[in-house]
Amino acid sequence: MSELPRDPRHDPVLREEVIAALAITPGERHADATFGAGGYTRAMLAAGAAVVACDRDPDAIAEGQALVAEAGGKLTLVHGRFGEIDRLLGERGIEAVDGIVFDIGVSSMQLDRDERGFSFQKDGPLDMRMAQEGESAADWLNRADEAEIADVLYHYGDERQSRRVARAIVAARPLSRTGELASVIRKALRHPPGAPKDPATKSFQAIRIHINAELDELKAGLEAAERLLRPGGRLAVVSFHSTEDRIVKSFLRERSGGDVRASRHRPALAPPARAATFHPPARKVRPGKAEEARNPRARSATLRSAVRTAAPAWSGGTTTKEAISC
Repeated sequence: MSELPRDPRHDPVLREEVIAALAITPGERHADATFGAGGYTRAMLAAGAAVVACDRDPDAIAEGQALVAEAGGKLTLVHGRFGEIDRLLGERGIEAVDGIVFDIGVSSMQLDRDERGFSFQKDGPLDMRMAQEGESAADWLNRADEAEIADVLYHYGDERQSRRVARAIVAARPLSRTGELASVIRKALRHPPGAPKDPATKSFQAIRIHINAELDELKAGLEAAERLLRPGGRLAVVSFHSTEDRIVKSFLRERSGGDVRASRHRPALAPPARAATFHPPARKVRPGKAEEARNPRARSATLRSAVRTAAPAWSGGTTTKEAISC
């Protein structure tokens, strides 16, 4: 594949690998379920696809209009959650696509804007809402009890000292700024200034995942993709968090008829009675050292991909509890 032009604002992680997994034939229709700054969409257009892209963030949709104009009728932007992408496309007369890409988590565009409250690198309002509606991070942190906060930090951020951090957050309330929250976390974890890894990272990630119900959205999105992909259609998912990756791995293993046990300590479950909706997934792909050096965000990225069979989509699934609880 020839080198594709890069988006000057956003160099998406595992870009060439995602395009290879989608195996685009010019003239096909593909979906970008997480448009963001449009990095994957731009690459898909350059590979010859017509693209329908979706994002829950109204800023992403507004700023993507320039790319819509540039694409000359080959790009449609849709405002909405990717967990409902099959319905959103169906309302526009699109019943099936040849490929779908998901880039799970916060976008670079959101992280780089202090006013969105996703990052602790600079002070901003404690918001973190991708859709810019509903309960903000400040709203939740200022009302939730200590046990609830600790559970979120532990399960979604792998924060081993979650109870200590939660206790400190409750004692410091009310909180309204990212800088305040980061300071509370650092003090609770006795973080020396200048230490290499900021201890606020895990807690900020966990709070963001909770506020945006990201794990539920991911499960819904995978099932929507199963319904939307035509036979032979390709699914590519890039995740940045171990729990997200487990959900994707378990979904593809289950839907391809494989061993769906989520932990080596659990016995294998009985083979699914329903026909496999995906062929056995490709090996996971991780970024190389050159990409990690160029883009630090790539260090935790994992790409998983699979090809859709002709079997009808399952109604419901068993992936959720198995994947999250391991």
